[in-house]
Amino acid sequence: MLILALDTSTAALSVALHDGTDVVTSASVEDPRGHTERLAPLVEDVLDAGGAGVGDLTDIGVGTGPGPFTGLRVGLVTAVTMGYALGVPVHGVCSLDVVAHGCRGDLEGEILVATDARRREVYWARYALGPDGARRLTEPAVDRPADLTAEVRALPTAGAGPVLYPDLLPHRVGWVEAAAGDLAELVVAGLAEGREMPVEPLYLRRPDALTTAERAAR
Repeated sequence: MLILALDTSTAALSVALHDGTDVVTSASVEDPRGHTERLAPLVEDVLDAGGAGVGDLTDIGVGTGPGPFTGLRVGLVTAVTMGYALGVPVHGVCSLDVVAHGCRGDLEGEILVATDARRREVYWARYALGPDGARRLTEPAVDRPADLTAEVRALPTAGAGPVLYPDLLPHRVGWVEAAAGDLAELVVAGLAEGREMPVEPLYLRRPDALTTAERAAR
């Protein structure tokens, strides 16, 4: 087994190789407007560092968001196109789940994952952390941090939300971005359990860029 995992749901692009047991190699780059230009070279770098070629891949994992439309679409299109060309399955994982998974072992109990949704909003979901990892308690949503209940805002919070809104989300913990190595681990676990992992993007709202027909229909 050799899984290529990638996530483009945030300002950071993250790519990793996983052999079914451990992360072989990984890399990330912060470039909120350069996903299209930076992703393919990053994939090539990770493959080279792992001593692998695209023909060695058995599976591809991709973060399905939620995330801004343009950046998220780059990762999804790349993953699906590679999977089709190579004849290997593509598996989708919620990017908030990836961030929560990165907090395992450090915390137990309930946490909040809140990532940057721009427009002064966050993508968020609540999780329960335990010996078996992170279990999502609520569906992903998008809201202004100030509109979250006081109970939710008081939770230990992973993701970029507490970095951007420290007064509203004051209890920062864990990871800021989704790491492709953690995404790959969730793919391995999902395959072992026989779970379906559909590649369905979580945009949660309409894209900023609309076609002429879409603007006329509003």
